[in-house]
Amino acid sequence: MALRVFVLGATGTIGRAAVTALLQQGHEVVCLVRAKAGVGGALTPDGSARLLEGAALRIGDVRDPQSLARNGFAGERFDVLLSCLASRTGAPADAWAIDHQAHVHALKAAQQAGVQHVVLLSALCVQKPLLAFQQAKLAFESELVASGLNYSIVRPTAFFKSLSGQLERLRQGKPYLMFGNGELTACKPISDRDLGQYLAQCITDQALHRRILPIGGPGPALTPRQQGEMLFAALGLPPRFKQVPVGLLDAIVGVLGAAGRLIPPLRDKAELAKIGRYYATESMLVLNPQTGRYDADATPSTGSDRLQDFYADLAAGTVQIERGDHAVF
Repeated sequence: MALRVFVLGATGTIGRAAVTALLQQGHEVVCLVRAKAGVGGALTPDGSARLLEGAALRIGDVRDPQSLARNGFAGERFDVLLSCLASRTGAPADAWAIDHQAHVHALKAAQQAGVQHVVLLSALCVQKPLLAFQQAKLAFESELVASGLNYSIVRPTAFFKSLSGQLERLRQGKPYLMFGNGELTACKPISDRDLGQYLAQCITDQALHRRILPIGGPGPALTPRQQGEMLFAALGLPPRFKQVPVGLLDAIVGVLGAAGRLIPPLRDKAELAKIGRYYATESMLVLNPQTGRYDADATPSTGSDRLQDFYADLAAGTVQIERGDHAVF
């Protein structure tokens, strides 16, 4: 059955994949986008329209509840709100403005528009919320669950694009950087396409309703060392690794944290350093609350896209990546 779906965060790579999957299922899709969307605001409305061909576009500001109601929902009825919206940097002010408050505005507007089901793209790392953006996401998750609406909260593991930033380093003959021995963490990487299809599936698959849904891609969990080996293989180069001590990140976090108390602009940099340390030491797998350990076997998988195939396409130049403002390397 075709439904009317209102989409936020549609111009991001995962949002675009979700819109494609929704259209393939025959749904009517309306996307609220900014006048200057994309990384650095470089995407014009015409550019957004080309990326989201087949969907209806409306220009507005998700941070403004009046714009959401007037320019977005526009007094019309919708069945589903699907949000791939996320803060770009994870810095505290940005996180609470987008990951929490903008979603609160959207939830209220969606209820007024008759929406009965909300599909929310969250993050697996909220299981251990030590950072501002995780706390902001978790706060909205709680409000969504308490709203009384049907919901599907999707918490994916690492994205292909987030694990691809060192390609140019290796092409230049530099070693692959990894924290510790490269086996401190692991994840089940998922492609934009597989995640987009899973988000769309949440609308019609009742087994995915009223649930918090951790999800990864196909195959076993991969450590950073294994990811590096795959990237070297895709480039046809012998593996070369350089170990970065986690203690170096601790020192950076400590220095920036102390400086941020005196120089406010450094506070965001301190938070970004904390984000880097978090991903260097925490796996993107389901966390067992009883043991405090990450469990690859308990992390569900979906889709068919494999990271090694993506790396091969990336090395061949047949795909490009948009890593945005949160890139570490």
